[in-house]
Amino acid sequence: MLYFQVVILAATIMLAYYCEFTDTFTPAQQGFICQDLALSKPDPGPEQDSRIQPIILYPVVAGLPVIMISATELVLFLMKYKTNNLDNQEKVVVMGDCCYLNPLVHRTFRFLGVYFFGLFSTDIFVNAGQLVTGSLAPHFLSVCQPNYTALGCEETVCFISQSDACTGDPDDVMKARKSFPSKEAALSLYAAVYLGMYIMCRISPSAGHLTRPLLCLSLVSLAVLTGINRVAEYRSHWSDVIAGQVTGGTIAVFLVSFIIIIIIIIAEAGPPLRLALRRFLHYLGQ
Repeated sequence: MLYFQVVILAATIMLAYYCEFTDTFTPAQQGFICQDLALSKPDPGPEQDSRIQPIILYPVVAGLPVIMISATELVLFLMKYKTNNLDNQEKVVVMGDCCYLNPLVHRTFRFLGVYFFGLFSTDIFVNAGQLVTGSLAPHFLSVCQPNYTALGCEETVCFISQSDACTGDPDDVMKARKSFPSKEAALSLYAAVYLGMYIMCRISPSAGHLTRPLLCLSLVSLAVLTGINRVAEYRSHWSDVIAGQVTGGTIAVFLVSFIIIIIIIIAEAGPPLRLALRRFLHYLGQ
């Protein structure tokens, strides 16, 4: 079963790679109205000029959960077991009789595995939405640079559907056609919601009544500010940001809720059903 899970995660990563870094899929060619004010915002420049650069956002989205989840599980493990008895605790069988993992490592990899599966799934959903809709960014006309004289738009407002209407840089035009939903808003809120729900579930209220809400509010606030920044820099519409946040938040809630539901069922089920569920979960871990 472990091999099957690895294959699913690898396939998800490969699909995300093809959507993100190759030209295998191209966005739909959506037309535009001449001199549309909603699409005539100034060109904000490359993503590297943004206040929240990809070189900062993506490492944080990928690295912060690893640090937080690993540190939290380590602290909880040390608080639960005596340090002089760590080597004698029950081990978890991972692959038949060949490999054994400490419960700390097993839980950490489980939480991180689910997180990264959801992260790449969010990226795939967002890329699929961008490719299908071909929604135009607020600065589309600034990078498209259409020839209004040749298109006959100088005196009358008309709808332009020609695929060769743009005279600007093709790469910039292609990026400006992938606005809905906002990827940065989706990934940042997914990470914030997943970590927030993880903190609420794993950290005990005895650590401080305001500790958990403060951490969760901080994470969500940073994610929301990321979306607001996209709108302020004319890189996305409000609808793009909201759709991205809904996508990322929904996937995070679904994945964490699925884990929580299984835990609740095990806790409240009768002994026979509880034993069967534990055996089922143990089988999934093999």
